[in-house]
Amino acid sequence: MQEISPAVARQYIDAIAAFEAWEEAQLEATQVRGGMYWHAGPPSAPEARYLVRTTPTGAETSLGPQTPENQAIYERFMQRKRNSVERMAGLKAALDQHRRLNRALRVGRVEPLVVSLLARLADTQLSPHFRVVGTHALYAYEAAAGVRLDADALATRDIDLLWDTRKRIQFATQLARVGSSMLGVLKKVDSTFRIRKSQQYTAVNKEGFEVDIIRRERVEDDPHPIKLSDDEDDFWVAQARRANVLLDAPEFSAVIVATNGTMARMTTVAPATFVAFKRWLAAQRDREALKRRRDELQADAVQRLMDEYLP
Repeated sequence: MQEISPAVARQYIDAIAAFEAWEEAQLEATQVRGGMYWHAGPPSAPEARYLVRTTPTGAETSLGPQTPENQAIYERFMQRKRNSVERMAGLKAALDQHRRLNRALRVGRVEPLVVSLLARLADTQLSPHFRVVGTHALYAYEAAAGVRLDADALATRDIDLLWDTRKRIQFATQLARVGSSMLGVLKKVDSTFRIRKSQQYTAVNKEGFEVDIIRRERVEDDPHPIKLSDDEDDFWVAQARRANVLLDAPEFSAVIVATNGTMARMTTVAPATFVAFKRWLAAQRDREALKRRRDELQADAVQRLMDEYLP
């Protein structure tokens, strides 16, 4: 374990500030998506005008005839939209600059594919339905602590996404808005992702990188089995032992940086939960010995982060 240099720390802090401002701007931009316009009245009253609110999908809602109140609504909306566009453009330029600086100073060491996948989940507003669990969570902890963990603790070629079955209806609604299967969401990042026929909770790309989607063990009214969409080729989510512990745990979030300088927010479980869960895994005699040793290594590393760096 090694602390990052002051120069890298300064750049990371500045990059986070720009990224978080971008997140806020994106949230504000959703409030002015679509548009407004004045619609001419019927032939019997051609001088009349009606305010219409449009959505990005083309749906329209009439807000009523032109009145001082509706005129004020229209002007406020258009001003907010102009401000949003201007702010987003400025922050995009700032993020591009930070991406170049991140790369030049070697701020990040996460595989770019991982950052791109997390960014895609955020862009499609699907990220609230998932938590990153397993080895990749270490990148969030080390970023927040300002250190570099030993490479042995981070070695992996897959990412585990814990899907929240409690929000399955909201998830299905949002996925329908995206107009894609879950596999389709991944394929927008890397078109070579395919569902493994022998392990249908896993998608693998041409380079062997895997995305596993897991869920808590069935409780109450959880349906089983669960497929993430009606698409013929999509994830069948696998039950994972004691995943309810990870689902119910406090949330931990940090901005991670890829080796190419790009950034994304990773949401995972609180470090204390990670440590306890890894120690439990390491004690399971039916688990492979190599994995149990790595579980202990990772638990020890995160415990040290908690003792020395994390609040």
